[in-house]
Amino acid sequence: MNETAEATSPLGKPAYLVGLIGEGISASLTPPMHEREGEANGLRYVYRILDLTELGLAPETVGTLLQQARTMGYNGLNITHPCKQLVLPFLDGISDDARRLGAVNTVLIRDGRFIGHNTDHSGFAAALAEGLPGARKGKVVQLGAGGAGSAVAYALLKSGVQTLVLSEVDRTRAQERAGSLAAVFPDQQVVAVSASDVEDQLADADGLVNATPIGMHSHPGVPVDVDLLAPRQWVADVVYRPLETELIGRAREKGCAVLDGGRMAVHQAADAFALFTGVEPDAARMRRHFLELVDAENLRTGVS
Repeated sequence: MNETAEATSPLGKPAYLVGLIGEGISASLTPPMHEREGEANGLRYVYRILDLTELGLAPETVGTLLQQARTMGYNGLNITHPCKQLVLPFLDGISDDARRLGAVNTVLIRDGRFIGHNTDHSGFAAALAEGLPGARKGKVVQLGAGGAGSAVAYALLKSGVQTLVLSEVDRTRAQERAGSLAAVFPDQQVVAVSASDVEDQLADADGLVNATPIGMHSHPGVPVDVDLLAPRQWVADVVYRPLETELIGRAREKGCAVLDGGRMAVHQAADAFALFTGVEPDAARMRRHFLELVDAENLRTGVS
C-alpha cells in the first residue's frame, strides 16, 4: 500500500480531506460513498465536490485547482471528465498503468508532490472478477473507446482477453486506441472495426461490453441489436444511471450473464479510497451503500 499523509482531528481520529474535479458532477454519488466508508473505518473523512461548471472555471484550470488544494491541505483528488488528460502536465509522478493509459482519475498529494493513478481500469477489472467470475475471455467486443472505454479496454486485456474488438463512432479514435493497446499487449490481438461490422464480430464473441453513454437516462436505448446476443455470452455495461440499463435488462432476459455498471463505480471508488488513506476498504459494504444511494435517488426522482 502506498505511504499516505494524514492529519489528526480534534477527536483523535486520522483526518483526510479529498475532492472531485470535473464538469457537471454536483449529483455524484462518490462523496457519500467515500465518507460513509471513512466513518466505518474510524476516520474523519471529508470529500468535497469541485464542479467546474458551478464554479465557472474552464477545464484548463485543473492545474491551478491542484495547487490550491495542496495549499489547503488536501490529501488527494479524484479527476473526472473532461480533465483526465488535461491534468497530466501538472503531475510530478504517475503510475505505470496511468501512464500507459494516458489518463489519470486519482491524484495523491504527498510531500507537496502530485502523483497520478488510474482506478478506472482497476475498478472494472475488480468488477469483472467479482460480478462475472469465470467469464470466458477468448474474444470480447467492446462498444466505445473514449474516456472510460480506454480504461475498460486496458482492463480487459490485462485480465486475459485474447482478442479485443473495439467499435467506435469515430473509427480513427478506435484505430488509434487499438494501436496503442496492441503495443502494450503484443501477445494479444486488438482490432478496430466500424459499427457495421459489429454483428459479424459478435457471432463468435464470448462477451460484449458497452462503454458508450447509450443507456443513460439522458441517452436512452441500446447500443446494439440485442437479438444478436446468445445466452452463452456475457454482457457488461459501464453505465450505472440507471443501474438496470435496457441493455442489461434485455440481455438478462435472453439468458446472458450480466454485469451492471455500478460494480465498476464502487470498485474504482474503493481503490481510490485505499490510495488516499492506506486503509483497505470493504468493497462489499461500499456496494451495499451504493445501492442504498441509488434507491434513494430513484425515490427522489420518481424513477422505477
